[in-house]
Amino acid sequence: MLAVFLKTLPFFALIGLGWLAARSRLFPEAGAVWLTKFVFYFALSAMLFRFASGLDLAALFDARFVAAYLAGSTLVWVVGMSVGRARGLALPEAAMEAQCCMIGNTGFLGVPMLVVLLGEGAIGPVLMVLTIDMLVFSTLITLIIHASRQSRLRLSSFGPVMRGIIGNPMVLSMSAGLAWAQADLPMPGPLEEFLTLLGAAATPGALFAIGASLVGHRIRRVAASVWLSAAKLALHPLAVGLAALAFGVKPFAAGVMVAAAALPVAGNVYILAQHFGIAQQRVSAAILISTMLSIATLPAIMLLIGQA
Repeated sequence: MLAVFLKTLPFFALIGLGWLAARSRLFPEAGAVWLTKFVFYFALSAMLFRFASGLDLAALFDARFVAAYLAGSTLVWVVGMSVGRARGLALPEAAMEAQCCMIGNTGFLGVPMLVVLLGEGAIGPVLMVLTIDMLVFSTLITLIIHASRQSRLRLSSFGPVMRGIIGNPMVLSMSAGLAWAQADLPMPGPLEEFLTLLGAAATPGALFAIGASLVGHRIRRVAASVWLSAAKLALHPLAVGLAALAFGVKPFAAGVMVAAAALPVAGNVYILAQHFGIAQQRVSAAILISTMLSIATLPAIMLLIGQA
């Protein structure tokens, strides 16, 4: 356990450094915003493009993996929604809580950390998790909110949602990389070095930005936020792990799936909550609590999948 904890410690130390820098005002609040933009639009996109350009699309897509992750994640989403509705929450609020229960910080934390810890073989499964989260569940929550506010789902709601997904830099960079790979294009040396150099900034930049952004989060609505954090850190990896066993997913890919599911609540859930004005305090607190707790829970999950 100690050895696994020490492997993950540098990643969380970078998050802590970002938090300390922002907390001490050495790193201004606006700096965290612009650093996040740099990572999101440039560094992480370069990393994802380089990763995807070396993948075989036919080998990447595993129907059993997709079915298992969708089944486990959907189950957790339904549980989150049901608990919210049982507490008397309106449909959009319950849906936002359900999103907290199963959308992990795969882009900013999972891609840099899991590829380093688990090796390049983790690239395909991690990108598959990221794609499913963005294409399926981010679309689902947006459509639910639009339908709730318009009393019914209109065709006009699909346009902005699809434009948002297609215009997402992570989707664009992965799609471009996969297209490059499918075309069997050679990677020129200078381009490879450029992508490697720019992509290398994604890991420290993303982790530092996560820490700096946590300063703005406050712990309120503690009971609800603790429940959401527990669902994300424990229930989600358990559900996808059982689904992986049921669907016969290969052990290594199943382990990567479980590790990705064990990541803390993603920051983009708060962006959605803020954009729509729904459950911002609960989502903010869940991000903060789950990120802090994941310092202990993620090494435990990594140890378990290592023994599987």
